[in-house]
Amino acid sequence: MNSYFHLEGFAAQRERMVRTQLADRGIRDGRVLAAMHEVPRHEFVPEPLQNDAYEDHPLPIGAGQTISQPYIVALMLQHLDLQATDRILEVGTGSGYVAALLSRMCAEVFSIERHAELAGAAEARLKRMGYSNVKIAVGDGSRGWSEYARYDAILVSAATSEMPPALFAQLREGGRMVVPVGSFLSQELQLIRKVSGQVVAELLEGCRFVPLVEGAVESG
Repeated sequence: MNSYFHLEGFAAQRERMVRTQLADRGIRDGRVLAAMHEVPRHEFVPEPLQNDAYEDHPLPIGAGQTISQPYIVALMLQHLDLQATDRILEVGTGSGYVAALLSRMCAEVFSIERHAELAGAAEARLKRMGYSNVKIAVGDGSRGWSEYARYDAILVSAATSEMPPALFAQLREGGRMVVPVGSFLSQELQLIRKVSGQVVAELLEGCRFVPLVEGAVESG
């Protein structure tokens, strides 16, 4: 009985999150709203923080990383203009929450995480929850995942001082990338398009992400 009402509580919180934090603030992409209404965000945060999972702020997930504010996640997804047939690369798997959203919106999701412990936990979580079209690797996100390039879209969930050239090279012509660019204190979310092989950048809005760090971190 208590478990039932607990789940109902999370469902109500998720519905309210989508309505007040996303739709009321200008998120109009129906596929983004549907994915964020469906995916149980509380399953992707540490258990002691689950009651805060649907609040309007980021939360720590371990290894110095965070799960991003719901609005920022939705904004990034909306600007990528994702299609059901897309192949997408995510840089920064974290808890696996964004990969789960992407799996509901795209055909194939490839996600790279530098912390082996987070990658392993996210992979197990996504498999347990039935998100079967996601592949996860441990590695240096700034180098991308060339084996499965080229990508229709790339989502970077960590801030970089400049757009990593390796990621741009792995975009197909006409592809899109959303990436936070700047220092720890001042970052701008950018939409990057590949047009005739060249960078076309659009500034979206200010943001705050953990830094994109080169190299991988093994468990232990």
